[in-house]
Amino acid sequence: MWAHPMSISLRIVGRAICYAPGMHIAGLVERWQAAERVVVLTGAGLSTASGIPDFRSPGGRWERYQPVPLPDFLASRAAREEYWRYKGETWQVIRDAQPNAAHVALAELAHEDRIELLVTQNVDGLHARCGFPAERLVNIHGTDSEVMCMSCGAREAREPTQSRWESGEAAPDCRCGGPLKPATISFGQGLVAADLERAMQAASGCDLLVAAGTSLVVGPINEMLPLAARAGAETAILTASETPFDALADFRVREPIEEVLPRIRGELLQRS
Repeated sequence: MWAHPMSISLRIVGRAICYAPGMHIAGLVERWQAAERVVVLTGAGLSTASGIPDFRSPGGRWERYQPVPLPDFLASRAAREEYWRYKGETWQVIRDAQPNAAHVALAELAHEDRIELLVTQNVDGLHARCGFPAERLVNIHGTDSEVMCMSCGAREAREPTQSRWESGEAAPDCRCGGPLKPATISFGQGLVAADLERAMQAASGCDLLVAAGTSLVVGPINEMLPLAARAGAETAILTASETPFDALADFRVREPIEEVLPRIRGELLQRS
């Protein structure tokens, strides 16, 4: 059973297996093949090959725009206008992006029952757009493809509201008069409890947890990996950057993820 992240005692339950890079991938393929329940956690690094920058990196938009916490968004129209400047520009990048080979590989693995659940920290919607099964997908930080009213709770597709912003409405409002906001989780805003519970339960019951394209620094969802390891699952980290949980990883792969995941997909499907 999953306990609240605050009650999880982190500890090193093993050490990373020291293979050469190619052997890491081969070993991961073997383990993926044998696993009955594979859970995948994805992050911003999965979408950089689609032309969506990691906004936290040097030169990213967060150097020009400070994140607007939800309480500020609700309290100040000036804060809402600042928020929409950032999110409006971001959507112009996201809507033109296309899923890359890593997204496609994960979708194909899910359709072959090789992934039980995928939890993504990304809000770009590229997993859904490449056909990843909706019933196996958790958008833990929400989605930029919709907006929601922070007063009445109404939700609708992004484009009509985005068009209003691009036409000069600095902070579009709902028909009820409440502020509209892209349906993503902002700083100071709680995650959807049911989504978090589903993600943590899946991590605690899986045989293999694969963290792909995530630096594993954003909580509480980063607790999926140590929770899985604590429950006895093997873990894999597929990302170029260092993470706080590298010492827990049974498999550590740093090669480009848009090359690694199609290779894993190809080898797994050949064995089907």
